[in-house]
Amino acid sequence: MSQIIGIDLGTSTSEAACFENGRAKIILNREGKGITPSVIGLDENGEFLIGDRAAERYLLYPEKTAIEVKRKMGIDEGIELGGKVFSAPELSAKILAYLKECAENYLKEPVERAVITVPAYFNNRQRQETLDAGKMAGLKVERIINEPTAAALCYGIEHMEDESHILIFDLGGGTFDVTLLEMFDGVLEVKASSGDNKLGGKDFDEAIIEYLLGCCENQYQTDLRQDVYAMVKLKEEAVRCKIALSSQESYEVLLPMISSKDGKPISIQEVITVPLFEQLIQELVERTRKPVRMVLQDSGIEASELDLILLVGGSTRVPYVKRYVQELLGQAPKEMVDPDLAVVMGAGIQAGMLDEAIDAETGLMLTDVAPYPLGVRVTRGNDLYLDTDYMDVLISRNVTIPVTRRKRYTTLVDGQRETRIEIYQGEQEKATSNYFLGKFLLEGIPAAPAGKEKVDVEFSYDLNGILEVKAAIVSTGRQAGITIDTAGREETKADSSEWKKAPLAKKFRSTIRKAEKLEASGEIMEDGEQEELSEMIEELKLALLREESEKLLERMEEELLDFLVYYEE
Repeated sequence: MSQIIGIDLGTSTSEAACFENGRAKIILNREGKGITPSVIGLDENGEFLIGDRAAERYLLYPEKTAIEVKRKMGIDEGIELGGKVFSAPELSAKILAYLKECAENYLKEPVERAVITVPAYFNNRQRQETLDAGKMAGLKVERIINEPTAAALCYGIEHMEDESHILIFDLGGGTFDVTLLEMFDGVLEVKASSGDNKLGGKDFDEAIIEYLLGCCENQYQTDLRQDVYAMVKLKEEAVRCKIALSSQESYEVLLPMISSKDGKPISIQEVITVPLFEQLIQELVERTRKPVRMVLQDSGIEASELDLILLVGGSTRVPYVKRYVQELLGQAPKEMVDPDLAVVMGAGIQAGMLDEAIDAETGLMLTDVAPYPLGVRVTRGNDLYLDTDYMDVLISRNVTIPVTRRKRYTTLVDGQRETRIEIYQGEQEKATSNYFLGKFLLEGIPAAPAGKEKVDVEFSYDLNGILEVKAAIVSTGRQAGITIDTAGREETKADSSEWKKAPLAKKFRSTIRKAEKLEASGEIMEDGEQEELSEMIEELKLALLREESEKLLERMEEELLDFLVYYEE
């Protein structure tokens, strides 16, 4: 089998690493660099450009360039590029395919398997879309590993004899994670993780941009937000300003003729000092407090018990962030790993562990936790008030995995013969406000008065993030269940046969029938296209059964109709 590589798919930059000769090694890209901008562009011929080549063209061709794609993972929002709309996984796949090619050039062999890092606080859908991107790039994703856990591996491989509590403070370009681990006898045990998927260095840039936009409005009474080229120039200058203020006391923003109004040029010339910059980002940095406090509380570890605070992520280079962490936790954080490369180095180490290049008995061992609560939707209350949308948690947040939990429930109404088990992941008390993972039906309950018949529900969650859910009727032993990969995929083959019963089935029935007629006709000559059509039909049916948003269903229908129109012509 091919060697497994590690990939850090980041908001601002992405990197790849492999494990060889007893250590993780960064794989250089086509430009001979270890860090690749997470930028995707199109050239004059419509060909994709990745990394530095795409980033260089951003200023001149913003409409043909996509940045910060990772922030769109898990949301129903397309990304327009060169007049076409792409999903976040589709564009992420372009970056992964580029890194895959770089790895193949270095290793001199095909690369088919990878470990990919994600923020610890990524939910199921965001992890699923990361897996989808890997698949589209021609990679089998052997493991999804949390970014701060990967950074801890990078540190731990060199300090296996240490015994300590380590807090990883990971502030990257687009996301923030904090993880607390205990290290002893070569074992890294994750105690707790938390974070904010909408907080990172890009928000620091936006704070500077908003300040400069305000200055421009005051001086010229004009809003530059609708000027695409002006906004690109502002963004690039904001990044330069942020970086400069990490090593100097002030920075002069000078953008001559950035735009025009009534035929007259608009220029921006402002001096931003360190105190002003810190004032602009104060509220953003303050948002790291709650996740840090949550991790300390969940782990049961006091700040004074921490032996080491590791800074990870390029945004921790901002001096204000370092001072804030010290004030918050009462000790100075350390930079004992490379902030930009620690995560991908850890992914490379994890790849080595899966490849058995690291001795399981003498090498580093890793345990992790469930990042979100896992539970079922139940009805609770009394005759005066019934809550039919309550999330009853079986596996709590930050429980060490593997773990098995079981709860007993009773029937709700007289003569109840079946019950639908709905599984959710999330922090909200209202079940449907959380992320829906899957469902199954337990049938054959003996008819009896409400509350007499009992059902046991069992959740088993393993080290690979596989969740097995079983339900059994206590009086008869009859069972049903489902297996879900909480890193993304539902392992059992989903049954779409009941799609016509879905609430929105009528709206999409005509399109599905047309597609099925073409599928059965045998008119499609290419096997690949036949398979593609079958998959599109199946995905739309399953999305109807999952009761996905109408907007997403319409987008899937549009793709199916485009396929049909091609063959009708």
